[in-house]
Amino acid sequence: MNKLYHYTMCGLDNVWLENGYTEHKTPYGRGVSIVDADGLHNLLARSLVNKPGRLTGKEFRFIRTLLAMSQAGMAKAQGVAEQSVSLWERHGKVPKANDMLARLLYLGASSNTAPIASFVDRINAVERIVHQRIVAKADGESWSSEVQDSDELSPA
Repeated sequence: MNKLYHYTMCGLDNVWLENGYTEHKTPYGRGVSIVDADGLHNLLARSLVNKPGRLTGKEFRFIRTLLAMSQAGMAKAQGVAEQSVSLWERHGKVPKANDMLARLLYLGASSNTAPIASFVDRINAVERIVHQRIVAKADGESWSSEVQDSDELSPA
């Protein structure tokens, strides 16, 4: 029997890898490299989407992050307050309709179903725009500007 690796770095507690990983030593301790992590994450998401019963909060968050959506973006897509998404993810009590909508969003986006993929992309684009900053810089007597995502800037 092969040694199984408990893969918790994805945010899920119940994932074990039989192979597809290598362990190595680093200056900071043991390290693990995953072969095709994106492929693994999509496989996990498809398993979650097809599972019977409701998603747990961690499973809901896993799907949201694979969609590259913020909590605010997922809240807009779900028609709820951002606080609701936060509570679902922390406490795991996702309402049935919101559970199903998250599954449908992932299925549509991952299969490039044009209207759904476009919908997810549009929400993500709006979230990025909302958090952009215009950075102006004086150079002598003239000004120049640059648009940056807020996470590119260090706090003043």
